[in-house]
Amino acid sequence: MSNELFSEFKNAVSELAEAELLAEVARPQRLLIASDHVGARTLDVAYAPFDHVNLGADIVIVGITPGRHQMQNALLEARRCLKAGLSDEAAKSAAKVFASFSGPMRTNLVSMLDSVGVNQALGLSSTATLWGADAARVHFTSALRYPVFIDNENYSGAPSMLATPLLKKQLMQWFATEMEALPNAVFVPLGPKVTEAVEVVASKLGIGSARILSGLPHPSGANAERIAFFLGRKKRADVSAKVDADRLLACRAELETKIGSWR
Repeated sequence: MSNELFSEFKNAVSELAEAELLAEVARPQRLLIASDHVGARTLDVAYAPFDHVNLGADIVIVGITPGRHQMQNALLEARRCLKAGLSDEAAKSAAKVFASFSGPMRTNLVSMLDSVGVNQALGLSSTATLWGADAARVHFTSALRYPVFIDNENYSGAPSMLATPLLKKQLMQWFATEMEALPNAVFVPLGPKVTEAVEVVASKLGIGSARILSGLPHPSGANAERIAFFLGRKKRADVSAKVDADRLLACRAELETKIGSWR
């Protein structure tokens, strides 16, 4: 079984007019991989060129699934590369660049990784260089490699990917294959749903928990208060009731212990 779908969808990506490709992003048809119903809701898995795996990575950042905006950017970049005559590998690699985190989310992630010593463990001045000079050392991926939509909206964790057959198949077919192909990398799952999925896959593959950096708050702006507390920028007395301070402190301590053991 192939570990990617690029060859299957390459012609559609390169031959569709840009307007047709954008229509596919809005409502996938030619790029539809699979579809199922969960109760009264419709679950779709669509193709976008997130196939490239950086086998030399020391660290893997794992999101939940590419959203529609990421899907569009990756498809348009792959199309541009193919029309310019670049190789399939070059097109896949260039498209994957658009999957990396950007803006405030990247800033938050870098701050948290640096605060628990990931940069020092990797011999970096800051993990910010993973988006620049040290890009060869990081792999960006998702628990669900190809974009998932529920009732044509971005999937954000419901229904559970572990309890939904179509999503469980996607997780095991693609993410588990990536995890197995990166035997020396450490994995940073973003958010509790991704963490649960990554831990399940790791357990099935016999990968120890020391390589899974569980417990970071998700770096999205919606988590600003949790992130501020995790980073020590907000005191315990000042956080709202929605912040589980004890759990965050325990997670931070566990992360520091894990990372300290690498050195």
